[in-house]
Amino acid sequence: MPQYISRRAKAAGALPETLTPLGEPKQEQVRIRVIQYDKADVHETEITDIHAVLPLKADALVTWINIDGLHDTSIIKAVGDCFNVHPLIQEDIVHNEQRPKMEEFDDHLFIVLKMFTFDNTNKHIEAEQLSILLFENCVITFQERTGDVFDLLRDRIRTGKGRVRKSGADYLAYSLMDAVIDNYFVILEKLGDTADGLEDSMVTSPNTVKLATVHRLKKDMLFMRKSVWPLRELISAMQRSDSPIIEPSTRPYLQDLYDHTIQIIETIESLRDILMSMLDIYLTSMSHRLNEVMKVLTIIATTFMPLTFISGVYGMNFAFMPELKWHYGYFMALGMMFLTITTMLIFFKRKKWL
Repeated sequence: MPQYISRRAKAAGALPETLTPLGEPKQEQVRIRVIQYDKADVHETEITDIHAVLPLKADALVTWINIDGLHDTSIIKAVGDCFNVHPLIQEDIVHNEQRPKMEEFDDHLFIVLKMFTFDNTNKHIEAEQLSILLFENCVITFQERTGDVFDLLRDRIRTGKGRVRKSGADYLAYSLMDAVIDNYFVILEKLGDTADGLEDSMVTSPNTVKLATVHRLKKDMLFMRKSVWPLRELISAMQRSDSPIIEPSTRPYLQDLYDHTIQIIETIESLRDILMSMLDIYLTSMSHRLNEVMKVLTIIATTFMPLTFISGVYGMNFAFMPELKWHYGYFMALGMMFLTITTMLIFFKRKKWL
């Protein structure tokens, strides 16, 4: 199960600008990949020495530097110092429990959002923080581990399809955000399919296993909601920003991104309502099953009450009792019991209690 409330590694009262990763590292080796491109050409390299990144700052090509792994804080600090990134921003990159946000500086923008993947085995979502530094000709992304939703974007860069090779770094940053947000639709579709399968079976055969699945889905939806709602403010802030880094030609795409975010929020709210209704269905189904059991037990008890009375009367130990020495008294008592049961069952049937 995912952990929704993180344990802070930074002690209360510790100095700000402290680069202390939270939690366990999600991969041992830091991986640095670089893609540089323009309209005519594209170059891809993988860097093992962090100092090889430093000359890329002055390159005229659009440069995408992707860093997988946050536990080696010396790499984060070296990149931040090279690109004049404020130490507090470096701290936010390392502390991977940031709320999605956008912060604007003189020569760059800092963007934080959550990137989700779906665990098909356990049927729940996993999240990691994606930090983006947007400069005039460079985009630096920081991920917690290798593996992301940017494979199609990399293919478009390699093949030259779409606008990405014809546009600047701001369009690359938009494309990264668009890939993350489009993946939200995929995650919600999988969660919706899981919810649909539960809804039908919850009526016919409710059990605690399915109830636990509903609770897990509710937690996933709550976590997604907390991550998606701030995206509206983030994208709206980018639209209102007068930073020269964001070209006028990119702003309409940000509006489209904003529309997608609103659609995702509406889908999340709809799924949350469905999951809440499933809890009501579960409680109603369990109550109905309990009522059915109690009805059967009540009918059995009610049926045997007169039989107990009859057998009790004939079981009293009196010397002078009518029919005590009658040869057919036993069979008469049995007949009275059978007639009583038959009469009561006919009465229950006419009352539609059976």
